[in-house]
Amino acid sequence: MNHLTYAILQKNIPVETGITILQHSIKHKVRHLHECGGNGICTTCRVRVIDGHSNLSPRTKKEQLLLEERKWDNTIRLGCQARLLGGPVSIERMIWTSAETSHLQLETVPMGMGEEREMAFLFCDMRNFTTMAGHQLNFDLAHILNRFFTALGDPVYMNNGIIYQYAGDEIIAVFGAGGGDSQKICLDAIRAALGMLYAIDRLNRWELKDFSIDMNIGIGIHFGRAFIGNIGHYRHKQFAIIGDPMNVTSRIQTKNKDLSTKLLISEAVFKRINPASLNIGLESVVELKGKEGSFKVYEIQGFISGESQLLLQSSINRILKNEEAFAVRFYEKVFSLSPEVRSLFSSSMVAQGSMLTHMLHGIIYMLSRPEYLKMGLKALGTQHEEYGVKPGHYPIVKQALLETIKEEMGDECSEEISLAWHEALNMITNTMTNQSEKRTESPN
Repeated sequence: MNHLTYAILQKNIPVETGITILQHSIKHKVRHLHECGGNGICTTCRVRVIDGHSNLSPRTKKEQLLLEERKWDNTIRLGCQARLLGGPVSIERMIWTSAETSHLQLETVPMGMGEEREMAFLFCDMRNFTTMAGHQLNFDLAHILNRFFTALGDPVYMNNGIIYQYAGDEIIAVFGAGGGDSQKICLDAIRAALGMLYAIDRLNRWELKDFSIDMNIGIGIHFGRAFIGNIGHYRHKQFAIIGDPMNVTSRIQTKNKDLSTKLLISEAVFKRINPASLNIGLESVVELKGKEGSFKVYEIQGFISGESQLLLQSSINRILKNEEAFAVRFYEKVFSLSPEVRSLFSSSMVAQGSMLTHMLHGIIYMLSRPEYLKMGLKALGTQHEEYGVKPGHYPIVKQALLETIKEEMGDECSEEISLAWHEALNMITNTMTNQSEKRTESPN
């Protein structure tokens, strides 16, 4: 019997002729990213074909266009476009986590001299790092830094940003490297910064409390035009972002110390957002080291009312801290509320639980890419309809999810967070259900 082999997983599954690689993964509960729902647009389902090229359908027009635009080599295929012809195929999934999808913007950077682009820049600096380092064992310090960079990196990726580099204890991120609307780019950067502040508070209260440290950060955000491309010796070029906005952002970040603030944005950012939605604290005219003239900066203290996207992003890692336990609790509730639903699932729920938490993570990351989110949810609705899920099942799933989220978060589940999840699940289930109803009503 011929198999589709997932090389890294060392998993062999019998080939089903005529379906795509992505459909094969979904059917057999293999976690396979596909933000746009398999429409050949987002490229997250890409795979590298290790063996069995001739046992896949020829490239579609969408694939060929992407191959030429993004300079892929001939081993790369889109999982949603490549169909299995019956023979053995061995593949490797290339995008493993939702965080990696932000970096796909860099594929749009010209391979030659590069170009100027408008972007938002974020500098985040850890306060008193040298003093803290002197009181920690080397291995403990490495652990603390890894948790710091991971926890504060997540909000960047969730908001379609890219971590450009780490400079000691500083994180440098950019937003809009792939282009886009300047207002959205600036708002994404602000939301990421506020998410970082949530994350540092969580680290201090929970994960790092045994180290007797209290980490603080200062963040600066600026918007402007900078060079983005590859520079260096023609035999060894590296990706780089160069321009005065980088220097300005760094200087703005340092002003947090002087002003006793945590998050400052430039006037260039302020002009591109709707300030009525934000709590603006201190407004100050400052001089920046090495720069002529004065600059106006604004302290951002948060959103005036709970911003759903930020609330969802800041709570997802707490909710899924133990993914397996979350899935077990959720399905126990579903089967208790509706015992007949149990027949829709396979005997083993481990893979099903893994797919559930994978889906929740993916949806939260896709909030910053709404152009893909709706397509992805529509495809998810179609898949569940094929599994036998009916519109009447969705209220049960929503109730079970809300109860599980509240129980997992405990006292941290505020009314605002609960409402944000309620609204998000309404949007998710409505989109999935509407897609199902449209298929039912279709004359074809």
